[in-house]
Amino acid sequence: MGKKSRRTKTHQDSTHNPNIHTSNIRSLYRENSWDPLQSSDAEPRAQKYSRRIKPQNDNQARLIEAIDTHNVVLAVGPAGTGKTYVAVAKAVEALESGQVSRILLSRPAVEAGENLGYLPGALDEKLAPYLRPLYDCLSDRMGLRNLKKYLQDGTIEIAPIAYMRGRTLNNAYVVVDEAQNCTYGQLKMLLTRLGWQSTMVMTGDPDQSDLLEGLSGLRDIASRLDTLDDISVIRLEEQDIVRHALVAAMLTVI
Repeated sequence: MGKKSRRTKTHQDSTHNPNIHTSNIRSLYRENSWDPLQSSDAEPRAQKYSRRIKPQNDNQARLIEAIDTHNVVLAVGPAGTGKTYVAVAKAVEALESGQVSRILLSRPAVEAGENLGYLPGALDEKLAPYLRPLYDCLSDRMGLRNLKKYLQDGTIEIAPIAYMRGRTLNNAYVVVDEAQNCTYGQLKMLLTRLGWQSTMVMTGDPDQSDLLEGLSGLRDIASRLDTLDDISVIRLEEQDIVRHALVAAMLTVI
C-alpha cells in the first residue's frame, strides 16, 4: 500500500471512529463521559441561594415579621437601612417556596435632580437604569442565570407605574421601590391593585424625594394607613443604617 493510500485509509478510519486521532489535539471529555457543566438531569448547574436573610437590628426584624404576617407593608426610613434589600429578598423566598407565582417590580422613573434626556431601546431597556438597584438585589439572592431566565419567561415582571392602572395583581409579590417619588394619587392607585394571595411592599424615604416640594404622597399615605390593623407601617431610623457608619453620621447634619 502506498503512502497516499495509507493516508486516505487513516482519514476514513478517523472519520468513522472518533477514538482515532490524526493530530496531537485530544478531547478532554469523550462521548457519554462526565461533563462538569452538566448535572445529573442534563441541565446546567447553577449556584443555589437557599439561605435566609438575618435581621441586622430590631427594626429590620420587625420589618421581616411584618412581611410574613401582612399583605401590605410600608417600610419608611432613611437610606441604607436595608428596606429594598429585605423586600426583594423576601420576594425571592416567597417565589422559591411557592407562595406566589411571580414577582412584580415597580419604581418611578424619576431622575435624582438631573435630566438625562430620552433613553434608547425598548421599554424594559429604558427602565433598566432606574431598576438597577432591584436587579442587583435579585441577582445577589438568586444568581444571574436564574434572574435572566425569570425575566424572559415573565416570572419576574418590570412594571412601570404609568401602566399599572386597571390591573389586578393576583398571586404576586409586588415591590414598589422609591415610593417617595410617587404622588399621593399614584400611591393610592398602586395600593388598590392588590389582588388575592398577593403581598405588596412599599419602600421609600420621605426626606429624599426628587419631586417638587409637597408633591410626594408617601408621608401622608403612611400616616393614614398606620391607623389600619391589617396594614403594617415600619419606620426605620438612623441607628438602623447598615451601610458605612459615616452614612448615619452624615444624615444627622445634612
